[in-house]
Amino acid sequence: MKKSLQITGLVLALIFASLYLTDYKYILKGIGNTYLRGHTTAFLTDYKYFDNDTVFAAQQAQAWPKHIKYGSLQLPETVQDYHKKTQTVAYAIIQNDSLIYEQYAKDFGPTSKTNSFSMVKSMVSAMLGKAIMEGAISGLDQKAIDFLPELQGPYANTLTVGDLAAMASGLQWSEKYYSPFSVTAASYYIEDLGKLLLKQPIIEQPNNAFKYLSGSTQLLGMAIEKATGEKLADYLSSRFWQPMGTQEDAIWQMDSAEKGLVKAYCCLATNALDFARFGKLYKDYGMWNGTRILDSTFVAQSLQPKYDNGPEYGYGWWLENYKGFRSFMMRGHLGQYVIVLPEIDVIIVRLGHLKGDAIANNPFTEDIYVYMDAALDLLGYAAKN
Repeated sequence: MKKSLQITGLVLALIFASLYLTDYKYILKGIGNTYLRGHTTAFLTDYKYFDNDTVFAAQQAQAWPKHIKYGSLQLPETVQDYHKKTQTVAYAIIQNDSLIYEQYAKDFGPTSKTNSFSMVKSMVSAMLGKAIMEGAISGLDQKAIDFLPELQGPYANTLTVGDLAAMASGLQWSEKYYSPFSVTAASYYIEDLGKLLLKQPIIEQPNNAFKYLSGSTQLLGMAIEKATGEKLADYLSSRFWQPMGTQEDAIWQMDSAEKGLVKAYCCLATNALDFARFGKLYKDYGMWNGTRILDSTFVAQSLQPKYDNGPEYGYGWWLENYKGFRSFMMRGHLGQYVIVLPEIDVIIVRLGHLKGDAIANNPFTEDIYVYMDAALDLLGYAAKN
């Protein structure tokens, strides 16, 4: 037995040593930050184990006003059971810019920070719109190589910032979240994210078809930093987080303190009600309580499908029509959502540990419809068709 344990220990030591000496060194960080903490993928509170940049809250916070019906509405037991099944930690409904319902799991509350995952892609798209509005970027058709001259591949010269926001980059990328050897896993744990991204060539013609790739948004974030001369966290804070009256600081995972590049494709952590502010901003076509933050034309473009093979996506936002209601949403790994139903002025926020089951030939999982149905039923809306 003792000899067997010694051999096992030696084998493990050799494996770890080989990982450390190769391009897969990041796997060791993944093991420590994720697997040894009882998870098989990134999780809601893993920001605690990474270096982070800060997005500072407003000095004069603007709390969501309480709706006259706040505190009087209850979800049915079937929906409560579904929340337990999917381990929801926050579920909130805002109607007419007033908080009408909120519910939190044990150990979570209105100020609890949780990982946004890919919901932040919608925010990065908004930052692109702001950079265009301010003149730092000429428009959606400006070439990405103007800001990232290190871009490689046969189509690097044709790639635009708009292609990156619309998920039509032609980037060489494997969007696999559970394989430790995928470039997506590497991007989560590697300590020089910029170097990794600039090694991925543009191998297909951009602006041709929708293909969801996290690397596209990471490149977009890097381009925005070069164009504006500001760190993304600072840009988000000064142009959006503070003007929109956020109540809490947000934190944004970085590759490392030394490199200081945030994961633009994911991993800004904050609370449900501050996430909801981006839903309100886009619902109101770039206006925030009388102040113009984003150009209305850019917002309108963002909420329209661009490619025939991807009618569910615009510029950084997911699009769906359900029961006769138009909706657009921010969407993240494990079921993080900000869902907007603009015709009835409703914003739904759901954060949690698990998402619902896949639906055949549908880009959306079942849970999204459960959360929309729950809000529609609670507010007394029947299907329009």
